[in-house]
Amino acid sequence: MHSITGFILTRQAIDTRKGIVLHYWLKTPDGAKQITVYDEKAVFFVESNDSEQAIALIENEGIRLAKVNALNLKTFAQQPVTALYFDLLRDYYRARECLKDHKIKCYEDDFRPEDRFLMERFVTASAEFSIEYVIDEDAIHPHYVAKKCRSVDKDVHQVSLSMVSLDLECSLQGELFSVGLYSHELKGQQVKTVFMIGDESVTSSEKLKQDEIDITLEQVIWCRDEKHLLHSLIDWLNVYDPDVIIGWNVVQFDFNLLQKRCQLHHIEFVIGRDKRPPRWRKQRTSEQHFIDISGRVVIDGIDVLKTATYNFDSFSLENVSSELLGLHKKVDDADNRIKEILDNFTHDKLALAAYNLQDCRLVTLIFEKTQMLEFAMLRAELTGLSLDRVGGSVAAFTNLYLPKLHRAGYVAPNLGDGMKGLVSPGGFVMESIPGLYKNVLVLDFKSLYPSIIRSFNIDPMGMVEGLRDKSNAIEGFDGAYFSRDKHFLPDIINQLWRERDKAKIDNNAALSQAIKIIMNSFYGVLGSTGCRFFDPRLSGSITKRGHELLNTTKDWIEDKGYQVIYGDTDSIFVHVGDDLSEKECNALGKTLASYINEKWQQTLKARFAIESELELEFETHFLQFFMPTIRGADVGTKKRYAGLVNKNGQQQLVFKGLESVRTDWTQLAKNFQRELYQKVFAQQPVEEYIQQVVKQTRNGELDDQLVYRKRIRRKLEQYVKNVPPHIKAARLADEQNKKAGKPLKFQNRGTVEYYLTTSGPQAKGYVNAPLDYDLYVERQLKSVADAILPFIDTNFDKIVDVQMQLF
Repeated sequence: MHSITGFILTRQAIDTRKGIVLHYWLKTPDGAKQITVYDEKAVFFVESNDSEQAIALIENEGIRLAKVNALNLKTFAQQPVTALYFDLLRDYYRARECLKDHKIKCYEDDFRPEDRFLMERFVTASAEFSIEYVIDEDAIHPHYVAKKCRSVDKDVHQVSLSMVSLDLECSLQGELFSVGLYSHELKGQQVKTVFMIGDESVTSSEKLKQDEIDITLEQVIWCRDEKHLLHSLIDWLNVYDPDVIIGWNVVQFDFNLLQKRCQLHHIEFVIGRDKRPPRWRKQRTSEQHFIDISGRVVIDGIDVLKTATYNFDSFSLENVSSELLGLHKKVDDADNRIKEILDNFTHDKLALAAYNLQDCRLVTLIFEKTQMLEFAMLRAELTGLSLDRVGGSVAAFTNLYLPKLHRAGYVAPNLGDGMKGLVSPGGFVMESIPGLYKNVLVLDFKSLYPSIIRSFNIDPMGMVEGLRDKSNAIEGFDGAYFSRDKHFLPDIINQLWRERDKAKIDNNAALSQAIKIIMNSFYGVLGSTGCRFFDPRLSGSITKRGHELLNTTKDWIEDKGYQVIYGDTDSIFVHVGDDLSEKECNALGKTLASYINEKWQQTLKARFAIESELELEFETHFLQFFMPTIRGADVGTKKRYAGLVNKNGQQQLVFKGLESVRTDWTQLAKNFQRELYQKVFAQQPVEEYIQQVVKQTRNGELDDQLVYRKRIRRKLEQYVKNVPPHIKAARLADEQNKKAGKPLKFQNRGTVEYYLTTSGPQAKGYVNAPLDYDLYVERQLKSVADAILPFIDTNFDKIVDVQMQLF
């Protein structure tokens, strides 16, 4: 017997004549290997008081029970449970539905065996399997049968995953034109390949070069028809054998269409490493599809960027590659991309190949720039989530928590088991004191909610144990008490915290980001009704403690003689006076942070007999700072401010929640705001600048900055009442498209760019009326200016009226 260690690529459980069989694909230093585990069973739990009735109901339905076992486990309500085991998944699911129909509660009935097998062994992504025998050792991917499995340290076992980017081009009807494949290294070579229907006679040159994409006729694989292209692509994937396939909307569009075209031509889409077609799943609550390919992972660039908390005005490949890389898709007319693709397919296939390959290359460069594959692998190592999992905060928490809970003698609760009727508040936001300030310090609690969890031992099982014995427990809020020694979540966060500190020392940005997202998600998980551990006493004991911490910190700072002008969730904004130098402000910020940290250590030890894990940091010194009022009122805003900071010797503007960082304002408003605020902060005259921008706007000199951009979140037909401007623009544009016999662009979500005209909102490219410059001046320029001008004793109308009197 020997062992095999590797990174888990895919996992699956299937019913066979021998019972449930688990299949895992591992990437090892020697390549990809298939591991099979036999004799596993599916299991859920019922309260022991219900077990006899449950067994009778199951047997009456003709469902086969493999085993019944009364365990030394109990529910959070202290009820003992019995485990029901099944040899087949179909029996497991039938039994679950049967018991639910008869109002018998099943616990942990939503874990698939392939996931539970790993979870109960504390396996996340790197695993060591003890091999019993080999089925086919001489195959390209040997097939091993294993019985035991254990977790291994990710630092001990490191593998690299091969990656290829895939993109296809097609007609509006879904007929394939070409499929591009790009990789910096696959099988020891760079890949720049395009499968193209047709022949080389339809080209304008023998070579094209565009944005570092060199493509020659030799790199195009000519296919006589669509059927030939599909067979060629399938063969290529099996020969070049990538671990990971990436793309842009690659599952919902590219693979979905490839599957449909294979079905049309009666072709088996055999792209798995076991020479089997992929398995498709559909989300019950949406139209989203998921693809499972044995031994290969498909990662969508849009999904993984969102998971890593990236945010863009638009997640189109053109926009993201432009913002991140400064590169663009190879298309001359973005608004008529489909027409250009069709023209190139008809008249210049090499140009289409270059366009296709450029899309593949851009996705590859985005992944490399953002370290998205590394991020996905590290996230899998930390949480047990599969590489292609979108979101998954609840699953990540459960993967880490459940095996510890079982060893403490509990089964997990079900959705809805937590206390009802309570609502825990969100993060604390102080009333702001509006104004223009000099020298504002921002003091920030480092990872506040995880720190509260660590300090006060907030934990689902810890609350159950704390409520059983309040005498030595830590009091929370809303009647919650937390055990001082029986808990898991604080220890999980401590471990992640240490890992993040190490990642920062090692300059491992992808790992640091992955850990930060996971740690910060744990409060959200406990506060989410979609989590089985949800209880408002848990989330309330975090957020209400945060409120108390900020209010008390504010009092302590003001006792020192400084003015707190704002506070938000984990940050305190302190005005320390106009006379201090930058050096003095930085020293004071560190002094205040140290003072507050010491105060909390003393206070928590005296009040709760606990060690404080809270850490207030001096984060920012604003040389100039502006806190606006709510528009049309004297009350200060929340989550909206601007300031001037010194960063590496350069003064920079910082905006939060204002027009310059919002996606629903024009570039005119953003540019105007940045320049105006810069002048105000520098105490420079603003009248001439404002008058100049107004004049340029009215003269049509800034038309390129007047575009609004807004997402269409539903189908156009679903907007009935209070139709917003961008929907009106989209409808008018598609009416024009319909009359002209062109494809409808805006019916099913997407993004629309539009102008405000004298005839109302009109989409870019469909404008047939003069732009309404008065409206732009009123809504964009005046709105921006009058937020800050009253604080320097003037206003927009006064400045513009002076200009108008000159004409």
